[in-house]
Amino acid sequence: MNKLEQFFCYCSGVSLTLLKRCPSEKSKFVGMGATVFFTGLLAAISSAYAMYFVFDLLIWPIVFGLVWGLMIFNLDRFIVLSMRKSHDSYKEYVQAAPRMILAVLIALIISKPLELKIFEKEITTELNLIKQELMASSEKAIEARYSAHSDSLKSESEGLKLAIEKKEKIRNELVDMARQEADGTGGSGKVNPGPIYQIKKRNADQAQTELEELIAKSEAIDQKIVTELDQIGLSKKNDLSQIEVNDINGVSFQLTALNRLGDKYDTIYYANAFIILLFIMLEIAPILAKLISPRGPYDDLLEVHEKHFESYRKEKVYKSERRVEEYMVSHTS
Repeated sequence: MNKLEQFFCYCSGVSLTLLKRCPSEKSKFVGMGATVFFTGLLAAISSAYAMYFVFDLLIWPIVFGLVWGLMIFNLDRFIVLSMRKSHDSYKEYVQAAPRMILAVLIALIISKPLELKIFEKEITTELNLIKQELMASSEKAIEARYSAHSDSLKSESEGLKLAIEKKEKIRNELVDMARQEADGTGGSGKVNPGPIYQIKKRNADQAQTELEELIAKSEAIDQKIVTELDQIGLSKKNDLSQIEVNDINGVSFQLTALNRLGDKYDTIYYANAFIILLFIMLEIAPILAKLISPRGPYDDLLEVHEKHFESYRKEKVYKSERRVEEYMVSHTS
């Protein structure tokens, strides 16, 4: 057995001493150990890539990736090592169920960073679209903040115009009444202007004076409104020019972009699903190999070895208890 095979056997958690007594089992455990090793390697690469978005220095993603990969490797090795082949297949599957669930969770974790790398170009395009949407949302918020005040000022200006039009209408009516009183086409019907005409003339003059005062007041208010609207426009323009969307290349935004792409395009959705299934299969491969592999000579040797150890332990405990009893009897007598 060469060094590489010994290493993969170590990864599978097999005892080399027992394995030497049943060489026919070597290929099974070498393959199982290789699966455990490469699962840990993929976990290291995936976590290092994920941490690359968090840290500026390259050393920290590498360190974290190694630690995470070793942890996954050790966990997978423990899972495979702790499973025992028995004569009851149902018991094996019940024993493997929680380990399968844990393996699926690990696969989901380590697959995400690599999914982000695989769909990097598509995610970049979607991130640009998200950035544009965020900017449009910010612009809409700024427009809404300033529109209430500007709409109020415009409504006030429109109200002044309506008041002037109404006052002009009243003035014109009073002027017409005075004119008709003067030429006899209306009112008392007398051609020569009389006291009634003078009254109507004063009312028309009064309306004209009020109209001129209202126009003067309206012009002053309009000027003020125009000034305020200009200030609002400048402030809004300044705020719009300062809109800046922070860096959205983080993991959370990339995951959001990936989910949006999956919702938009069926090809990406199914490709993403198959990638996840692939990682799940890779992660549970050692457990499946352990479950579907038939009970072999190594399992028999391991069972015998463990039974011998259990018998030795029980015998040792029994002798220890006997010595305690003899000691207690000798001292009580």
